[in-house]
Amino acid sequence: MGAVEAEPVQQQRQQLVEVARQMNACGVNQGTSGNLSLRIEGGLLITPSSLPYEQMEAPDLVAISFEGEPLVEGQRRPSSEWRLHADLLCHRPDANAVVHCHSVHATALACHGLAIPSFHYMVVAAGGADIRCADYATFGTQQLSDLALAALKDRSACLMAHHGQVALGASLPDALALAIEVETLARMYLQARLLGDPPLLSGEQIAAVERQFAGLSYGQADAP
Repeated sequence: MGAVEAEPVQQQRQQLVEVARQMNACGVNQGTSGNLSLRIEGGLLITPSSLPYEQMEAPDLVAISFEGEPLVEGQRRPSSEWRLHADLLCHRPDANAVVHCHSVHATALACHGLAIPSFHYMVVAAGGADIRCADYATFGTQQLSDLALAALKDRSACLMAHHGQVALGASLPDALALAIEVETLARMYLQARLLGDPPLLSGEQIAAVERQFAGLSYGQADAP
């Protein structure tokens, strides 16, 4: 990548800044704790370390290879979770964006090592009958990346024990929307558990939901 980035990358930088600010504004993240990334040619764009989103501008974003090597000279330091983002985008070609956040209710479940089971049909939005919780590992480590990748097998979101959640998407808005949905489900599940363990949908019922989802295009206008 040369000294002057192509216009598409500049547009990607601006979108990432906008979605990062939306992540905090909608309440699924607090302060500088979360991080976002977007696939670009040769690697990814990722939010920098320890820079509040309201102060962040497009040039502050960090372009790195999947191995963590800088693609642009004179950049800020990437998020401490760069390895998680790089590994997920490298090993999940179906995803173009990653949102990692410490949303309160999802993190509360994760601190108990609890997955989100099929208590509500919308768990299928994350790709299957449950939203798994990856085992704990220190932030920024290869072990954390490996555990998250395993928990995301056939899924597009997971919790991470004693940490938070991560969501994948074909785009940054898609990834953020899924992170919001995971947080909503986590909140509902915590509330439902106040009355005892909620009954779960059967495998047959989940399969019916998956078939129904397959015939819908959420967020898209009806064809004329």
